[in-house]
Amino acid sequence: MQERIRVGVIGIGAMGMGIAKCLRAKGYAVSVRDVRPEAEHEAASLGMTVCETPARMAAQVDALIVVVLNAQQIDDVLFGDQGVAQGIAEAVVESAAQPGTRRTVLLCSTIAPEDSVRFAERLAQTGIDCLDAPISGGPAKAEAGTMSMMLAGSAVTLDRCEQLLADMSGRRFRISEKVGDGARTKLVNNLLAGTNLVAGAEALALGIKLGLDPKRLFDVICASSGSSWIFEDRMARALENDYAPRAFAHILTKDMTLATGMADSAGYDTPLGDAALGIYRETLERGWADLDDAAVLKTFLKRRGKEQEG
Repeated sequence: MQERIRVGVIGIGAMGMGIAKCLRAKGYAVSVRDVRPEAEHEAASLGMTVCETPARMAAQVDALIVVVLNAQQIDDVLFGDQGVAQGIAEAVVESAAQPGTRRTVLLCSTIAPEDSVRFAERLAQTGIDCLDAPISGGPAKAEAGTMSMMLAGSAVTLDRCEQLLADMSGRRFRISEKVGDGARTKLVNNLLAGTNLVAGAEALALGIKLGLDPKRLFDVICASSGSSWIFEDRMARALENDYAPRAFAHILTKDMTLATGMADSAGYDTPLGDAALGIYRETLERGWADLDDAAVLKTFLKRRGKEQEG
């Protein structure tokens, strides 16, 4: 049996922690780093190694999975003081003693494609391979190892990481060998997901306005042509007044902003996406940035003057 590679996860929020738990359960030696002590304490209690800095982690792992919020945070953990690039530079002598060893960074955050390209080019200058590898499916699927991955990068790097990728995901889509195409694919998907969620919340709010039983209406939609995965997932908990964040409203707002911006750069009009983004921005303005993105239902109910209790 081939020995498992050493893996590090930077950013153990909902998705990152799910990935870390999944890989630890499958026998990987997992190192972690996060800005939140409580997340690191949880990881340590599960047998993971907590690293003080990304540099320390980079020096002792073979693959480094980055699941932070945005491009600025990625820039910091990769190229900032005590970042990954610095750690690799300090480990050059050790690496030289192990011919054939290549370190790989997996960019799993949802970011603009031009940022993926920029990071990959800078990493290549320090001898680090990079995979443009955004993820989808939510924390439960991340922990179960059944999430989806959209992969772009050299075939050699993808082949070398295939076992790790298979262990952390249920479906892997090799988009192309062009870094940036993974990010483009993820943003197209999230544009549709975000628009579907807003449309579903608008329809459900209309039903409530009409005096229909919301849970019965929800069941009808889920069994009928108006349903979508994100509607079923988010509105099920919204109807229980459960807005504990599995996916923060501010994160989907960020993703929708990136997606519509990408479309603008391509000279492509996205009227539905633009309208949906307006609802997400209103949700944030109402103070619900740190609630689950299911809070768009609250926004519609508030706009119509009929808000549920809580």
